Amino acid sequence: MFQGRKLIIATKHQKENVIAPLLEEALGVRCFVDERFDTDTLGTFTGEIERELDPIATVRKKCLLAMELNNCNLGVASEGSFGPHPSLFFVGSDDEFLIFIDKENDLEIIARELSLETNFNGKQIESESELLEFAQAAKFPSHALILRRSKNDYNEIIKGITDTGQLKEVFKNLFKKYDSVYVETDMRALYNPMRMQVIETAAKKLVAQINLVCPQCNKPSFGITDAKRGLKCSLCSSPTNSTISHIYVCKHCQFTKEEMYPNQKTREDPTYCDYCNP
Repeated sequence: MFQGRKLIIATKHQKENVIAPLLEEALGVRCFVDERFDTDTLGTFTGEIERELDPIATVRKKCLLAMELNNCNLGVASEGSFGPHPSLFFVGSDDEFLIFIDKENDLEIIARELSLETNFNGKQIESESELLEFAQAAKFPSHALILRRSKNDYNEIIKGITDTGQLKEVFKNLFKKYDSVYVETDMRALYNPMRMQVIETAAKKLVAQINLVCPQCNKPSFGITDAKRGLKCSLCSSPTNSTISHIYVCKHCQFTKEEMYPNQKTREDPTYCDYCNP
C-alpha cells in the first residue's frame, strides 16, 4: 500500500531526523521535507503567533497544507503542547500528536504520546545567578533557552540560545533596558532533545497503529477508540480505575473488537484500589 511512495513530513524543526527512519523502514516510503513550508504560521510556543485551533485540528491542518503545497497524497505532521499534566497536578508534561494522512486510500491515523519527560519551564529573573541556576535545571546548553522582557512581551524575543557567553550577553543587554528578564526553555524540537525523544516515541506508536490492520477489511485503520476501566483489585476484588480492556474500531467497516487485559495484568495491585488504599 505504501511501498515506494513519497511522503512529506511537515516540519521546519528537523523532526524528520527521528520520524523518517522509522517510516521508511516500516512502510517502504521515501520521506522528504519542504523547507519553504513554515509551520510557525499555525502558532509558536512563545506566543507571538497564537495557535487558533486545538492540537488535533492544528496537526491535521499542518499536514494537509504541506501535502497540498507539494502535490503529495501521503503526509505526516506532529504537534506538541506543554503544561500541567491532565491528571498529575503540578507536574509538567509534553503532549505530542502525530498524524498520518493517505489521500489515495482515505486513511487518517493519529498517535499520541503524553510524557512527563520534559524540561518545560519559565521564570522572571533579576540576576545572572538566577539565570545560571535556571539554565542548569533546564539542561542547558544541550537544551536551548529563550530570553525576553517578560512572559507576555513579544517585541524582543531571543530564541535558540545554546552558548553560555551568548546567554550572559543577551541577559545583560535586556536587563540593562528593562531591569528584569524572562527566561524560558526553547521547546522547538531541534533545540530540545527531550522533546525530540518524545516525538520519536510517538512516531513508533504511529507506525504500530499503521501496521495494525482490521481483521475484517484488512485496512490499516484499526485503532483504539476507548479504554474501559475496572481491573479488579487482587486483595478485595473491587473494581479499580485501571484499564481492563481496550476497544478497537475500524474507521472503514466499523468492525469492533474488545481486547481484555491489554497491560498483561488480570488483577491490580491494592495500592491503586480506592477501597484498600483510600
